[in-house]
Amino acid sequence: MKAISGTNLEQAKSHNRRVVIEAVRTHGPLSRAAIARMTALTAQTVSNIVEELERSHLLVPAEAQKLARGQPIIPYSINPAGAYSIGLELGRQRASGVLTDLSGVVRARIERHVEHPDPQEAMPVLQAIVEDLKQAFAFDRHRLLGVGMALPGRYADGGITSLSPKSLPGWQDFPVGHELEQRVKMPVLVENDATAAAIGERLHGVARGLSSFVYLFLAGGGGIGAGMFLDGHLYKGSRNNAGEIGHIIVEPHGKLCSCGKRGCLDRYISPTVAYEFMGIANVEELSSDDLDALIAKGSDGLDAWLDQAVQPLRQTLDFLELAFDPQTIVLGGSLSTSLMRRLAERLEPLHVPIDPNRKGSLPRVMIGMTGKDTAVLGAAALPIFSETNPRFDVLQKPVG
Repeated sequence: MKAISGTNLEQAKSHNRRVVIEAVRTHGPLSRAAIARMTALTAQTVSNIVEELERSHLLVPAEAQKLARGQPIIPYSINPAGAYSIGLELGRQRASGVLTDLSGVVRARIERHVEHPDPQEAMPVLQAIVEDLKQAFAFDRHRLLGVGMALPGRYADGGITSLSPKSLPGWQDFPVGHELEQRVKMPVLVENDATAAAIGERLHGVARGLSSFVYLFLAGGGGIGAGMFLDGHLYKGSRNNAGEIGHIIVEPHGKLCSCGKRGCLDRYISPTVAYEFMGIANVEELSSDDLDALIAKGSDGLDAWLDQAVQPLRQTLDFLELAFDPQTIVLGGSLSTSLMRRLAERLEPLHVPIDPNRKGSLPRVMIGMTGKDTAVLGAAALPIFSETNPRFDVLQKPVG
């Protein structure tokens, strides 16, 4: 049984700081009075935090705005140059990296071919990408928060791969985070690609400002996963592996899956299956434009994949809505944008919701970031999310 911890009031300042950043990031520009109303913090507390964030260059003031009555107000917004982050992604044949600012804008991008993406060959390549990104754009190095790493598969604490992804053999039990930290001499955060993409979507995409949503990640190289935000908090499960929905059974006694079961969701709607239906064998070697051109031509194979994929996806969306009651479900991933749109267009009619009379302000399904950069942009969001997202666990005293 997990121990119950007490309140750690010494960390309240850190938590309140994150709350202010989140309010401005989501709703800004905001005045100090507006921040106080939105966060329920006292005016003095907000004033102290805003002054600190302004000194740290994380917030930047605009020109004072005159009101009909009272004193002029000064709106504050996130300063894009206040912090930077590096994101890394490793695929079957390539390693890529981006440098982003605090607003998520890509300031530099590097991609390298990797012949054998095992740790021995890939780690030096990833280290070189980090060093080259730092040289590719002029910025204050002291404002670099760290490195985020996105990989397919499951992870144990500390960024250790607990299950070797079939697309990246050789990574079983490899301490990715620790080894990369030793090489690049800065903090490294490791997440599976679905969770990283969900974080990026919440910081910079269509889920910005949402407290509860499920991000359904369709990986270009295969596989399906989910990242989940529930009541404003990233949900990762008891062993940090929540969201492995690619292996829920949608067709009893159906197609054989690599996991050993039959009828798994992966075997019906994963991008790998789509490309198999379409007869595309060299997806990794195609550019995004070339792949979109092939999809735009259409084919009997494409229609056949859509016909057999739509009902399992509807069933999965229904399950996610019933299980988690999200504000919306976001479809995203490194799947081709045009292919994602074709799949989304086929979804209606969705299953009847549990409360059919409820009128929501959001569509039940939205399309988020798609294309090959989705996971690496999510990886770049990890250090920013870690530094700025409100976390209630910091208010708890450590036990033991």
